Amino acid sequence: MGNLNESIRSAIAAERLLVSSHADDMFRERGIVLWQVIAAMSEATLLIERPRSQPNPVAEYELVLADGTPVKAVWSYIRSLDVAKLVTVHFFDR
Repeated sequence: MGNLNESIRSAIAAERLLVSSHADDMFRERGIVLWQVIAAMSEATLLIERPRSQPNPVAEYELVLADGTPVKAVWSYIRSLDVAKLVTVHFFDR
């Protein structure tokens, strides 16, 4: 797909990332730990890029957590800061 995916993955690999308050709430509600999402991103499948999303471009990924649970992670990319921001994480079957 494109540079958005590469920018997000590069920022995550360099630990230049933020977590939205919504994502933080979802972690607690769903029993997910941030490191699980970060670790799974190396093997994640890009589902869709939305480069025109406002206020920041967004990409959605399918990934599998360490316990085998498949989830969708939504990341945005904040160009001005060169950071990836985790917007939310959803279970596919719930």
